[in-house]
Amino acid sequence: MLHVTFFIYSADIPSFDAFRRGHRIVSKFFFQIQCLDVFRYIMDSSLRSVAEQLLKDLQRTYSETNQIPDDLLIALRFVFGPCALQALDLVDQRSVTCVSSPSSRKAFQVLGGSGHMYTCFTSCHYCPCPAFSFSVLRRNESLTCKHLLAACLSQAMGLCQQEQVSDQQMTHILSGQTEAST
Repeated sequence: MLHVTFFIYSADIPSFDAFRRGHRIVSKFFFQIQCLDVFRYIMDSSLRSVAEQLLKDLQRTYSETNQIPDDLLIALRFVFGPCALQALDLVDQRSVTCVSSPSSRKAFQVLGGSGHMYTCFTSCHYCPCPAFSFSVLRRNESLTCKHLLAACLSQAMGLCQQEQVSDQQMTHILSGQTEAST
């Protein structure tokens, strides 16, 4: 039903070109655009809330049973799309390392399938990979990339490798100058 509503509103978008050319548009159109913006905001914040709750449920269930039940796997795929399976593969391969320093700074280094190391920040929801830049930031098609999701999943499942580094090393890692010595 929500997709149908979105489709109906997006069918009115060509009218916006007429507005830019200076043609008069009925106020109903502006109301629909405002509703569409509100709808997108609600969907984004609701989906993020669902994703956060899903990760909490996964953490609780995995800590009790040491496995992810099928219903949670289906939910992961539904909420996060195709990157869910790729992220789980990265977790299975133990490709995620939590790097922390004495000053309590923390970052996650994820070894991608291509062999490139990505430093992800779960606290501010950021990964420097091209997929994050394109699908999440530019096109707003995805909640996250596989690297950031792998960091969240490995943290929730307690499968993250741990590495302590000095504050100076952490500064270099955070600035993108070096990787931790894994």
